[in-house]
Amino acid sequence: MTSRCTLQLTVLLCLTSAALSVNYGVLRFRQRSSNSACQELLRQLIRSPQYCLGDMMDFQIPKEVKQPQQVQKEEAMVVMHEMLHQIFSIFRRSFSSTGWNETIVENLLEELHWQMDRLETALKEIMQEGKFPWENRTVPRLKTYYLGILQYLKAKSYSSCAWTIVQVEILKNFSFLNGLIDALQD
Repeated sequence: MTSRCTLQLTVLLCLTSAALSVNYGVLRFRQRSSNSACQELLRQLIRSPQYCLGDMMDFQIPKEVKQPQQVQKEEAMVVMHEMLHQIFSIFRRSFSSTGWNETIVENLLEELHWQMDRLETALKEIMQEGKFPWENRTVPRLKTYYLGILQYLKAKSYSSCAWTIVQVEILKNFSFLNGLIDALQD
């Protein structure tokens, strides 16, 4: 009788943990689809960057973001969330001098928000499982990187060329995000 109860309890615990486990395949698919949509929306906003070559800047994104092969799934999710949050914050800034289509910007912000929401949900599940990566050294470096972008925009008085350079940089970010999405293998 005791072994039967133990077996039932074990099966119940396995099913419960499977139900709580993040479905990385679905998350990866949704993030990649949304990421592609963001890239397309951003491309629609970019205007001839060759006119702004004099304003080029190397913002120095952290190398862990460029080469995420050694990153754990949970760490990748934290880094992706931070990147999306920072990109969202940048595009909520004053861009009135750019002449951008506001609908495109709103759609971009919406896609970014959806990605962040999905990651937040998955990260909450990971926290419940006790797998959350509490120490992540990449996030502070990312914050410094994005602060540099914001300082650049401010120094250039949010000019159209400054925004174009930032857009090109953010477009590269989406390529790096794709690499991080690949780290979400089951």
